[in-house]
Amino acid sequence: MDQPAVQAWRTVCLAITVQALPFLLLGTALSGAINAFVPAALFTRALPKRAALAVPVAGIAGAVLPGCECASVPVASSLIRRGVTPAAAFAFLLSAPAINPVVLTATAVAFPGNPAMVAARLLASLATAAVMGWLWLWLGKEEWLRPLLRHGHTGHRHGHSRWTEFRLGFQHDFLHAGGFLVLGAMAAATFNVAVPRTVLDAFSGTLWPAVLFLAGLAVLLAVCSEADAFVAASLTGFPPTARLAFLVVGPMVDLKLIALQAGTFGRAFAWRFSAATTVVAVVLSVLTGGALL
Repeated sequence: MDQPAVQAWRTVCLAITVQALPFLLLGTALSGAINAFVPAALFTRALPKRAALAVPVAGIAGAVLPGCECASVPVASSLIRRGVTPAAAFAFLLSAPAINPVVLTATAVAFPGNPAMVAARLLASLATAAVMGWLWLWLGKEEWLRPLLRHGHTGHRHGHSRWTEFRLGFQHDFLHAGGFLVLGAMAAATFNVAVPRTVLDAFSGTLWPAVLFLAGLAVLLAVCSEADAFVAASLTGFPPTARLAFLVVGPMVDLKLIALQAGTFGRAFAWRFSAATTVVAVVLSVLTGGALL
């Protein structure tokens, strides 16, 4: 346990977990509040009735949640249980950690004098969220979701205290998601310690290898979306489009997020959705980067 590699693994694992916990707390608190206090009819009135229109509206609404991907998963789950179409909830899940004001401000600070990077991140992330929502409308199947999400909705029940329901819902969601968060952090720490720096340098020469490598790196590093811009800015040997792919893929697909999605929505959903999101995010990052960067 005193070996440097083990100490480094422990440090990285704890750092990822501690960094994500406040946002997981925020997300599960919002999820519990939505279930206990917000009338279900509010969401059906706020979103367009046509699911295809509700998807981009929900994606834009993701800008109001100042948290990372750990917060968006329980909130999206709560929205589905309250009657929101899954396609819209998934668009919100993907956009919230990528286009909120905190993340965009951090990106502007990390890339001073380069507003095009901020605009490219906003456009590529919002487009990815919308496309994935529409893909779910076209190809998604309800049996991929956990039975709790497919059948019935939670919310306040007559004769029960709203605060009791809030407390029980918050406790269940936080403990359930927290275990998967730790598993994801352990996997990300293993990659950080095991892969040498020279591997990163070997892929920085040409565009597509650099894009694919940084997209995969974003999945494995599991950096919180509030901090990933500073990591991307430090990767100066890579093309701007490759760094954009790192910024777009990371908040939508990483090891801890895949684990959280598997625990919340089910493994059948998590693997399919994560793989499709990665492909869409990479393609749209290249298209956006080619136009703006």
